[in-house]
Amino acid sequence: MGASLSNLGANGSTIGPGLGDIPESCVACVFLYLTPPEICNLARLNRAFRGAASADSVWEAKLPPNYQDLLGLMPPERYQNLLKKDIFALLSRPVPFDDDNKEVWLDRVTGRVCMSISARAMAITGIDDRRYWNWIPTEESRFHTVAYLQQIWWFEVDGEVKFPFPADIYTLFFRLHLGRFSKRLGRRVSYHEHTHGWVIKPVRFEMSTSDGQQSSCECCLDDTEHDDTYGNHKRGYWIDYKVGEFIVSGSEPTTQVRFSMKQIDCTHSKGGLCVDSVFIIPSDLRNGKRRGIFK
Repeated sequence: MGASLSNLGANGSTIGPGLGDIPESCVACVFLYLTPPEICNLARLNRAFRGAASADSVWEAKLPPNYQDLLGLMPPERYQNLLKKDIFALLSRPVPFDDDNKEVWLDRVTGRVCMSISARAMAITGIDDRRYWNWIPTEESRFHTVAYLQQIWWFEVDGEVKFPFPADIYTLFFRLHLGRFSKRLGRRVSYHEHTHGWVIKPVRFEMSTSDGQQSSCECCLDDTEHDDTYGNHKRGYWIDYKVGEFIVSGSEPTTQVRFSMKQIDCTHSKGGLCVDSVFIIPSDLRNGKRRGIFK
């Protein structure tokens, strides 16, 4: 009787089926076309939507083809017996590997693979000599530390990563900062007493992949021309320097990516530069989210 009364309107007329009458399997089919945040929001509507939002078939479609490789980077007890929904949530947080100097994670909206590589995972000329380089702890880095160059004549940073990237188009870029920075009385302050030599000759960025793709570009890091887009100069800000794009077709099990930046003209010294990390992110995601010099 209660079920019958619930279908009656204020004037005694019968009300048609509502959201609560939609079969859970039909809701799950609709969820296949929605993003994870949209699914989580709709899960609050009723029991059928909540059940569909937990279905493995829905979240299996949101996970990348290589999600098992990502799970393999962590202890099995962290992901055993988890629903696919919980696996997606787990992988949308950074998963460290290679002595915690590299991280991989899933974009929360698209489920696509992103990666960051710490300066500690790169070969940096003179990095062990305190006369040239120092490691600075900071909350402004994903890895909580950056390499700071005081002064050097031969500047070269090289790195590589070998990973089973899923098929996509990726952008690789360096995250750099001219000058040293700290907080004073709650305010961020930049210091540029060691910043020199970057306007004389450009830094050369290079990238290559195991299947023969290559990209290179040059840029003067201390170009004092006004940045019309943001109304700021390059000094005192983290800047993303795009090195290039590469395509993964999915035909190879792993892709090896090598990258570098160098300024090896020894006619002048250079210094006052923070090297944070390298990011590898699906190109259309990167274009919408991160500030960069090369578009």
